[in-house]
Amino acid sequence: MNAVLAFVSRKDERLSGRLQEWRLPRPLRIWMLWATRLGDGWLWIAMGLLLMAGGSRYHRVLAAAALSAGCANASIIVLKRRFRRTRPVPHARNPLFDLAFDRFSFPSGHTTNAFALGAVMSMALPPLMPLAALVACSIGLSRIVLGHHFLSDVLAGALLGTLIGSTTYLAILR
Repeated sequence: MNAVLAFVSRKDERLSGRLQEWRLPRPLRIWMLWATRLGDGWLWIAMGLLLMAGGSRYHRVLAAAALSAGCANASIIVLKRRFRRTRPVPHARNPLFDLAFDRFSFPSGHTTNAFALGAVMSMALPPLMPLAALVACSIGLSRIVLGHHFLSDVLAGALLGTLIGSTTYLAILR
């Protein structure tokens, strides 16, 4: 089993390295920088405020989104502490937000949250599905091309986030 994991890890590192070396056209690079910053939490705060301002009709959607984000973040902390996978490129650490679990890359927290909240929003408000998918996929891709994560970190985050968001939606809104 270790030989299989080592093989997968080598391929993952190789492919992720190629994506990180990709010289992005300027507009795409700017979009990747914006996408990764949106995944820092600003978008989720704005989404929560809009849902709150939308009236009682959207309060259950807000509850599902909040529970989804909480579950996603709890799972990220547990999994990052468990796997302790180093990041492809050591990232600059901010002493104000230096969280021990955030030094590790598996799974991608930005991607997990983006897909968890994207799943809730897509299921609760189907017309938003294309936008939610674009944002979630952009955040995930940005984490790879900017050197913060390996491809498998992002794929695991997308799968985990979708599972958490869908389950939370079904538990609260169905």
